[in-house]
Amino acid sequence: MKAAILKAFGAPLGVERMDDPLAGPGEAVIRVVACGIDGTDLKLLDGFGYAPELPFVMGHEPAGVVESVGPGVSGWSPGDRVVPYIFLVPVASPWYRSEREQLASDLAGVIGVKAHHGGYAERLVVPAHQLVRIPDAVSLRDAAVHCDAGLTAYHAVRRGRLQPGETALIIGAGGVGSFAIQYARLAGATVLAAERTPAKLAWAQQLGANAAVAEDVPDFVRQRTAGRGVDCVLDIVGTSATWSTALASVAAGGRIVVVGYTPDAFTLSGKWLAQNEIEVLGSRAGSRTELEEALGLAAGGKVRSIITDSMPLDRVNEALAQLREGNVLGRMVLDVTTTGAR
Repeated sequence: MKAAILKAFGAPLGVERMDDPLAGPGEAVIRVVACGIDGTDLKLLDGFGYAPELPFVMGHEPAGVVESVGPGVSGWSPGDRVVPYIFLVPVASPWYRSEREQLASDLAGVIGVKAHHGGYAERLVVPAHQLVRIPDAVSLRDAAVHCDAGLTAYHAVRRGRLQPGETALIIGAGGVGSFAIQYARLAGATVLAAERTPAKLAWAQQLGANAAVAEDVPDFVRQRTAGRGVDCVLDIVGTSATWSTALASVAAGGRIVVVGYTPDAFTLSGKWLAQNEIEVLGSRAGSRTELEEALGLAAGGKVRSIITDSMPLDRVNEALAQLREGNVLGRMVLDVTTTGAR
């Protein structure tokens, strides 16, 4: 099969042939049709955050069809449209299928991120219990980006406990932010978005943001909230600059949900935190139940597609360069194979 292989951090991926995977006991082979790319992939390229053993096949947003199943697998057949839940939690783990499964202390790996090859390849083998069925109304491309972007945004909005009538500020309207805007609106919140370019500001409003701004964000927020600030900030970016924006934009009694991360470290006044009763919440991906729920919202037409760009697997390095340069409006997907499936 063809695969894009990470052989050295800081170097381009090598697109070449490697052996097809075989389904062992309890496993399934997926023919990958589409795979999203995002900022985590750029971190992997740079050796930041996760540092998988090399050579490694990235790609943590794959979707495709079951090609074969190994001994002992029931409930799945060739041709089934699936995405994997990418956090490899052992079935015997107390974390398995829990509300915060992704935080498992006995995590065996993360598909396309650590200890398990991902979807930058024509085929992918996974434990069959990791499979999640794609609703008929959801395309394979759109299902792919729910593996991370949709799931992460859905969980983050739930972590923020947004309620009808509240106001949220979403910093960053890329892949995760594109979904977060929509989920926050579904929760009944008024949504303000912060981005850097006119194109992304317009995109945020197309997705349902009530207003979007590029500069002087805290001043804009105070103007829109009669000086009070927002009930909840979702920081999808995670730099010291966006952290400062969040602190200056949140209302007394409000919540800050930190979703994105970078090498930056944050500073915080304990006095300010205590006297204003601010909650600071971390948010990492989500559970497989939340993935199923997010796909259900897409199937019901509650969430629109965020895919704005695509490239074939052969051009993966060009796709990653476009992402690094900030030229992807919503989400970029790689078209890996064609199977006749939607």
